[in-house]
Amino acid sequence: MADFNEVLTPGDYQNGVVNTVVEISQGSILKIEWDRKRAAFMLDRVEPQIFAKPVNYGFIPQTLDEDGDELDTLIVCAEPLPTGIWLEAKIIGVMNFEDDGEMDHKVVVVPADDRHTGDSIHSLDDLGERWKQQVQHHFTHYKDLKKPGSTKVLGWGNTEEAKKIITESIERYKNQ
Repeated sequence: MADFNEVLTPGDYQNGVVNTVVEISQGSILKIEWDRKRAAFMLDRVEPQIFAKPVNYGFIPQTLDEDGDELDTLIVCAEPLPTGIWLEAKIIGVMNFEDDGEMDHKVVVVPADDRHTGDSIHSLDDLGERWKQQVQHHFTHYKDLKKPGSTKVLGWGNTEEAKKIITESIERYKNQ
């Protein structure tokens, strides 16, 4: 397997498109993480079934968020995506998230070429309020059995806010 941080760039994010690598499939209880030092995926832990991921989860290569990991993505797609694939994705917003006192943003994306939806999703508003409530509930409670109250969703931002966070994360990666 190739090192995604060497073979992929963050993408054309200023024009709204990023490269993202899938870590966890929607519906999975497996907490799979990209191990940057070993350039491999690892199983970090197995979560209880009630905390299955409500959305595909990944990261943008050549970025570092404030928590020291690659910048996360929530990949909205009609199907679960397998761990280890990458895709070009359209940025539609960001979930501002705090985990154990550290900012851990989640850039919300959809496949750049989504013929299933007719490329009709352009912003978080297109997903509806119920989608945001379900994702917010998951991320607010998924650590409750081990560390209650350690996660907080601090709100949602638009595409421009997401691009600003991506820019900062690229700079952090370059300066590490």
